[in-house]
Amino acid sequence: MSYIILICAREGSKGVPKKNIRKLAGKPLLAWSIEISKMVTSASSTIVSTDSEEIASIAKDYGAEVPFIRPTHLSQDDSSEWLVWQHAMDYINTKYVDIDGLIVIPPTAPLRNITDIENCIDEFEKGNVDVVITVTDAHRNPYFNMIKIDSNGYSSLVISPENNIIRRQDSPTIYDVTTVAYIISPKFIHQGKGVLSGRVRSVYVPPERAIDIDTMLDFQIAECLMLGNKE
Repeated sequence: MSYIILICAREGSKGVPKKNIRKLAGKPLLAWSIEISKMVTSASSTIVSTDSEEIASIAKDYGAEVPFIRPTHLSQDDSSEWLVWQHAMDYINTKYVDIDGLIVIPPTAPLRNITDIENCIDEFEKGNVDVVITVTDAHRNPYFNMIKIDSNGYSSLVISPENNIIRRQDSPTIYDVTTVAYIISPKFIHQGKGVLSGRVRSVYVPPERAIDIDTMLDFQIAECLMLGNKE
């Protein structure tokens, strides 16, 4: 099957200023995703969608294509990532030959490895699927230690189990969705309403490769792990 890789990297970031081009272990955060994208042999191109000329320049330096600048209305804090994917797919449909899947590799999960992406491709190529997502171990469980607070201020489990659960290990197994990779059917990008609105399969990624950088603490943890892996 044939693929194009999309990396979305807007300029604004509240948790970590200029996160996508901030240096992580000596390289801009964005660079780690571009470099691993080059290892995906079934992908013909790596496209970066950004609203920033500075990010665009750095992306090109590391070998990505930046064929358009993302419009402002798709680059806000509350902009839908799904609409950003649709915008990129519109461009791909007019400029490239037909592809079987769009691989989205967010910059915020720099500890992924090529095996994680290849596993997603393998899952996608089994067929009968609209989206492949990546998941990892959940930090909390709604059947055991996640609560909601009602209008009277009382707390209760998010999901009340049928039987009393006294150990976390006895709770139903759940997972956190990660930003390691997504693969989406091009047709579904325009027909679907979001990642989880279609036929979804998942690929497991161990926690040490699934860190999603949203805060400075996440950034520091990722850098420690990355530098530690080089020793």
